[in-house]
Amino acid sequence: MTHWTSTDTTDAQKAAYMAAVDLGSNSFHMVIARVVDGALQLLHREKQKVQLAEGLTEELLLTEEAMLRGLAVLSQFADTLKPVPIESVRVIATYTLRRAKNSAMFLRRAQEVFPFPIEVISGQEEARFIYQGVAHFEHYQGRRLVMDIGGGSTEFAIGEGFLPIRLASRNMGCVSYAQFHFPNGRISAKKFERSILQAEQELEPIVSAYRETGWQQAVGTSGTIKTIRDIIIGLGWHPACIELEHLLQLKDLLIAQENSLQLDLPGLADDRKLLICSGLAILIAAFNMLGISQMYYVDAALREGVLYEMSDRLHHHDIREHTIQSLIKRYSIDTSQADRVRNTALELFAQLRHSWQLTDELADLLSWAATVYEIGLHINSSSVQRHSSYILKNANLPGFNQEQQQLIATLVRSHRRKIKTEDLSQFYLYSSSTVVSLLVLLRLAVLLNQKRRNDFLPELRAQGKNQQLTLQLPKEWLEQQALLVADLQQEQLHLKKIAFVLDCPYLVECSLQSPGFDSSSADEE
Repeated sequence: MTHWTSTDTTDAQKAAYMAAVDLGSNSFHMVIARVVDGALQLLHREKQKVQLAEGLTEELLLTEEAMLRGLAVLSQFADTLKPVPIESVRVIATYTLRRAKNSAMFLRRAQEVFPFPIEVISGQEEARFIYQGVAHFEHYQGRRLVMDIGGGSTEFAIGEGFLPIRLASRNMGCVSYAQFHFPNGRISAKKFERSILQAEQELEPIVSAYRETGWQQAVGTSGTIKTIRDIIIGLGWHPACIELEHLLQLKDLLIAQENSLQLDLPGLADDRKLLICSGLAILIAAFNMLGISQMYYVDAALREGVLYEMSDRLHHHDIREHTIQSLIKRYSIDTSQADRVRNTALELFAQLRHSWQLTDELADLLSWAATVYEIGLHINSSSVQRHSSYILKNANLPGFNQEQQQLIATLVRSHRRKIKTEDLSQFYLYSSSTVVSLLVLLRLAVLLNQKRRNDFLPELRAQGKNQQLTLQLPKEWLEQQALLVADLQQEQLHLKKIAFVLDCPYLVECSLQSPGFDSSSADEE
């Protein structure tokens, strides 16, 4: 592999670099690559054992010791990544930071030593990245099952070519199972029996669908499965792949030992000794439940999948756009109205992006929120914002990390009527002022397009500063829009409650509102 150095790097070289960082439950991984003639060339890999999952308490709180281990490694990674532009680095966090109730504390502390945004992803999104890593790394003509045993969870995917068909994540990992079933490395037949049974119970909900879908090849990725394969090869049991017979033989071999720390097996590194029994138990359960006959190892996983998706985005192939189009089709969204709202929102965004310091990524998120804001209309039109938000919050949205998905759901939840203020400050990647800015633009775009007509709106002019927007509409046009004027006045009241000022010249002059106007409706759902 090409030697990586941070010295004597030109601006042109930096622009070609990209990096993916995987904050796993057992280890943190980093891979740096560059695009050469349209293809990815890997330059540097780095792995640091952190065992975050080991520091996750029964109350799902990450201990201070685990946090410090993670922060120390992130500080090292930050130094290595100095030559790579921030926008060319993608950092993915998985099971432990997905589950930890105090993960926000860790993420805030990480900002002090690590300048790159950390995205916490769902289990299904993790499985999708793993599948993409394998699919791009090694071509296979046919359908295959991909399995990855992590520190806190195990991911499964079935796909064909680059297309994943089924994705699943189960809450069983080599670190968490080692702590519970094989504490301090102690081994026994009963401990194996219990751990295999628990893994089989965890797999039960996906077995029927996976067996029905079927596959021609089973593939394993990452450290646990690699270690088991290396042991099998080292013992001379099979030169290329893993079979259930070998797993059971290895289980008997391990049971004959009193403690995994005493193991001396070919291919078993010291840092894997405490995890080998738990990883083996999970793999045996998968072979039993899914009917796997043989499994091959592929040296690619989540971080490679992230890299390839970053490369696709450089060529304007964004899977998130495909996800949105799938939602449009599945829920029969009125695309004409979605286009009107999206175009208005983006027109205002373009006029305000400099004063509000908005980025291209935020334009995309606003565009997608404007496209799907009526996704719940088929359930109940009077509470469309609640139903739409629920769908978006709980759906599987390939390509979106958890905060992006939550942000879109939050914008849609408050796109009209009362604003849920408690939802606006619960983000790590996005500041409260940014969320408010996007929400204001979406609300105005929806409000201004209530007539659902292409020929209704005049030219819009907007100016903004912190927590304030001035929307200029022609006076003669406003004089003909009594209902819209009243709605804009109500909107001023809604936004005032989140300390935002909406100014619209001529609004008072054009108002037909009587002195006794009751503004209590502004608080209705």
